[in-house]
Amino acid sequence: MSSPRHGPLIANLVAQLAFGLLAMTICIPSMQEWGAIFGSTQAAVQLTFSGYVVAYGGLQLLYGPLSDRLGRKKILLRGIALGGFGSLLAAMATDLTLLTAARVLQGAGCAAGMVVGRAMVQDLFDGPQRTRVMAYIGMAMGLVPPLATILGGQLHVRVGWQANFVLVTVLSVVMFVAAWRGLPDHPARTGPQQTHWLRDMASSYARLAREPSFLLYVALLSMTTATFYAFLAGAPIVLGSYGVGPAGIGYHIMVVPLSYIVGNYLTTHLVHRVGERRVMRVGQACALLGIGLMLVLALAGVDTALALSLPLLLLGLGHGLLVPPTLIGTVGLLPALAGAAAAVAGLMQQLMGAVGGFVVGLVPHDGAVNLGWMMLALSASAAVSMALLQRTTPGPKA
Repeated sequence: MSSPRHGPLIANLVAQLAFGLLAMTICIPSMQEWGAIFGSTQAAVQLTFSGYVVAYGGLQLLYGPLSDRLGRKKILLRGIALGGFGSLLAAMATDLTLLTAARVLQGAGCAAGMVVGRAMVQDLFDGPQRTRVMAYIGMAMGLVPPLATILGGQLHVRVGWQANFVLVTVLSVVMFVAAWRGLPDHPARTGPQQTHWLRDMASSYARLAREPSFLLYVALLSMTTATFYAFLAGAPIVLGSYGVGPAGIGYHIMVVPLSYIVGNYLTTHLVHRVGERRVMRVGQACALLGIGLMLVLALAGVDTALALSLPLLLLGLGHGLLVPPTLIGTVGLLPALAGAAAAVAGLMQQLMGAVGGFVVGLVPHDGAVNLGWMMLALSASAAVSMALLQRTTPGPKA
């Protein structure tokens, strides 16, 4: 495959994978004011985020096997259409209940881009080219949240919170046309089917549930994701108490994703030299140190936006070192069930991320103390999972 010829294809795949993350995060700055706009509690506002995340993770379990049987493009197009409808409904919402329901539809539809996009990368590329494409995707996943929150904050201030959902609706039309015209179709599976796809899926998941190391890898990955999602959901509230409005939130949130990209880059150079487990331990230590430093500053009364964001450079760096080896371990323990393992890991990441995002709304955030304790508890749970993992198998099975 020559890069000039396949550049548009790669860009299309990256966009399809990143679209769901953009839809998830672009409205985060607006969440700071939805409680006042709709006359509701912050806990109820957080459900708009958690509802999206749960649907985004849960539907991936269905889209994967359905795309194998019915064709990749067919499932992707239906998912994009559903996500676009949810975005349009959100733009027209007049109360928080309708907005939450619309966000759930958004997440359910956008999940198709994540799982089908990854499957298409496996279908269309191999060897070093596949690694390069996945590297582009990893960079996009790190850049989208900060850029989306900056854009969302500016649209909120200049046009109104509905503008974010109007933009996502328009982009869903662009994504639909790009997928329809620019992506090759993966044919539906032909030939006799020995068992129903639901039975095959259930059998795979039951086998994974009997693997202790797999469960620990998933727990580690899920609690790490929950820590980051708690930050995403809680940072706008804390920053608001420090006088940072919607237009400036994205600039502080972006420190974690950008340092996460640096951590991923370092992982590619360190993992062959010092081993996966050592890289994971260093990453976990960096994450705990960053959260601990943020909490110490908050407890000392340093109530400034930079006291929240700058220490969390270590959190992003640590997660960049921790997550890639954890993902490799998750899908590598039982290679024959790699697809099912990836689906379970993705679901649990989003479920625990939803929990992390929701619990933030249960306590007040006049400063960073409560958010710091929550993030520290979640990250410590990840550290316990990793410590237990060290006592099991030394690494993924061949």
